[in-house]
Amino acid sequence: MSLPPVVAVTGTDTDVGKTIVTAALAAALQGAGRSVAAYKPAQTGVGPGDEGDMQVVRRLTGATIAEGCRLTEPMAPVPAAEIDGVRLPRLDDHRHEVAALSGQHDHVLVEGAGGLLVELTGARETIADLAGALDAAVIVVVRAALGTLNHTMLTVEALHRRGRRIAGIVIGSWPADPGIVERDNYRYLAALDVPLLGTIPAGAAQRPDFASAAIGWLGADKDANRSG
Repeated sequence: MSLPPVVAVTGTDTDVGKTIVTAALAAALQGAGRSVAAYKPAQTGVGPGDEGDMQVVRRLTGATIAEGCRLTEPMAPVPAAEIDGVRLPRLDDHRHEVAALSGQHDHVLVEGAGGLLVELTGARETIADLAGALDAAVIVVVRAALGTLNHTMLTVEALHRRGRRIAGIVIGSWPADPGIVERDNYRYLAALDVPLLGTIPAGAAQRPDFASAAIGWLGADKDANRSG
C-alpha cells in the first residue's frame, strides 16, 4: 500500500471505525518498514486518565501518538470545549504539531472527529480544512450497512469541491455474515472512481493478531461476494 507522508482519516459519521482504520493503516505501513505517528486534533468524551482513540492506536500498533486537546463531553469539539471552558487549538497549532511529527516519521495519520465537516477549531475549521493546510490525502471511512451510499457520496463530493486529494475509501466494519445490502453496497463502492482500499472485519480490535492481519485488510483486491 502506497500512501503520501500525511494522511487525514475522516468518516461519513461518528462511530464508523476511523480509529481502527487509523490503527490498521499504521500497522500496514509499519509492516512495510515505515515509521508512523498518529495525531488526533481533538479527542472528546474522555477524562484525563481514560483511553482515547490515540491510545487505542498505540495499544494495537505501538505507533507514536499525539493529541491536540482532550475534552470530557462526548460531543463535537466546539461545544465540548465550551462546556470544559478550554480554548481549542488553532489550525496552525495542529499544522505545527503534524510538521514536528513528520520530521521524525515517514508517515503521519491525522484522525478527525466525527464526520468531514465537524468543526475542530473556534474559527469553524474542519478536518477538510486541516487536510488542505497539511496538503494531506484523505481516506474516507464508511459503513457497510444501509444508508452508506448517500453518506459516502456526500463526503466524496464535499472533498472534491474543496479540491482535496482522496486516497481511498475503507469500510470500517465488515460483518462476518454480510447480507444482500452489505454485498450490494460493496459492489457499488468498489465501482466508484475513488479506490476502495479494503474492509476491516467487525471486532478487529479484539484480535491478538491485529498488527499482522491488518496488512491483508488493506490495499488488496477484494471479492464483493466475500463472506467476511
